[in-house]
Amino acid sequence: MVAKIKSGKSLIGAINYNEHKVKHGKAKLIAAQSYAKDVDRLSFDDKLFRLKDLAARNIRTRTNTVHLSLNFDVSESLSEDKLIDVADAYMLEIGFGNQPYLVYQHFDAGHPHVHIVTTNIDTDGSRISLHNIGKLLSEPARKKVELEFGLVQADSKKNVESLERRQINALDYGSTDIKRAMTNIVNEVVKNYQFTSLPEFNAVLNLFNISADRGAKETVMYEKGGLRYWALDERGNKLGVPIKASSIYKKPTLKLLEDRFRLGEYLRKPFRENVKSKIDQALQGSGNREKFIAELKRSEITGIFRQNAEGRIYGVTYIDNRHKVVFNGSDLGKNYCAAAVVDSFQNTPTGGNASAQNTDQATQYASDINSVPGNNISKSLLEELLEPTHQGGSENLFERKKKKKRKKLNL
Repeated sequence: MVAKIKSGKSLIGAINYNEHKVKHGKAKLIAAQSYAKDVDRLSFDDKLFRLKDLAARNIRTRTNTVHLSLNFDVSESLSEDKLIDVADAYMLEIGFGNQPYLVYQHFDAGHPHVHIVTTNIDTDGSRISLHNIGKLLSEPARKKVELEFGLVQADSKKNVESLERRQINALDYGSTDIKRAMTNIVNEVVKNYQFTSLPEFNAVLNLFNISADRGAKETVMYEKGGLRYWALDERGNKLGVPIKASSIYKKPTLKLLEDRFRLGEYLRKPFRENVKSKIDQALQGSGNREKFIAELKRSEITGIFRQNAEGRIYGVTYIDNRHKVVFNGSDLGKNYCAAAVVDSFQNTPTGGNASAQNTDQATQYASDINSVPGNNISKSLLEELLEPTHQGGSENLFERKKKKKRKKLNL
């Protein structure tokens, strides 16, 4: 669990933020601690005035708003009741157990989380100190709550490493919350893979049935640097409605990706020679594209050949899934580009000369005919037909001189 605490001067602003999410179906009010009415009966004014009443008891303190969030690991599935219990236990540990507060469950990110809104002004008008609250109170409270409720521990090195190595499941359209699943996949790819262009980024996303699209070049979205994410089926066809990059948690927009392109150029360099070595080994043990891809897979490398509408191969991309790096074949050298790899598959031994092949075909054809009832072709005649024709003497039949016609005398 990760706790984030923000202080401010606008209670109405903090509540408005969460109520806006509720209005658009991206959040839900699940608890209202120390309120006179049940959650489903509270109006906006009820929620606001309960906190403003306390804040008004200390007019000297302008920073009177506390807006915090509790964030849980993506692998955790927490019910409303458990989220409420966790929120209550945490607020008690940081000294806000007796304060009125609102707990909102949010659905707009790839991980479970809640937002809590309260005030740091007590019933007697005294101010609850927020100085260094993160280190002095929040951290010990977080650790205690994690152990009490069996939550994933944020500072556990073992758990952090396991999360980094976690296998991402491909997007299964229609079987889950598309936005949440897409958010998890996109953010994991952006965080862990090293790529240097949008096509390389898409090469990885396509493995998980997602595609990042800028739109057609003549569109306003393309000109403005917009980006949207599509769900794909197993054949790579787009499904449903795309999701804007700006509406995804952590906002993986084109601008953010361009920073990742530059960073990826340096971070992938140490693995370049290792990838080339794996490709060399795969080429030695394969004679066609299918075997080559299978050999690469044994080394945890995904080979993706790019084809145009006519089926012509024009490029290849290598994804090292062990070290999370992506290379185009041309970036590794001319021996690793698509043309060179495909040429290596085509160096197969050829058969005999054309005349021998034609003779074999003729023999087979005659044999087939002779096997049909009623076709009594003698063996001697067949052999005669298959024998090459020899010209006698040195005369060329096609170059015989034409005899001159004798002119008749007209008497």
